[in-house]
Amino acid sequence: MSGILGIGVDLCGIERMSKLADDPRFLDRYFTEGERAYVCSKGQGAAQTLAGLFAAKEAVCKALGTGIAFSLRDIEVFHTELGQPQIRLTGAALAKAAGGEMHLSITHELDTAAAFVVWSTSN
Repeated sequence: MSGILGIGVDLCGIERMSKLADDPRFLDRYFTEGERAYVCSKGQGAAQTLAGLFAAKEAVCKALGTGIAFSLRDIEVFHTELGQPQIRLTGAALAKAAGGEMHLSITHELDTAAAFVVWSTSN
């Protein structure tokens, strides 16, 4: 039997991310190499994408019930061939999730990105 272990939601301002999108220290601190490459591939949509990724990472932390208790690089957002966002956990985030699965949805509207995460058992 499967069940929900936690849920998390987060909002992130796109304008806030547009100011940080060119800061290599910020990008290196919070995003994996794959995420940084994905953001760079978005051109003028980079800030919107960055806001969605950041919101997703914070939503994962909320679903786990930890707050930001480990490096946000331990949470990687990637996309399937059809564009569906997925979560890959490593390090302390993976240890906390203890075999559960993460389900992610990201959306953008005007100047805000939102992410919703469900952490469930993997049975």
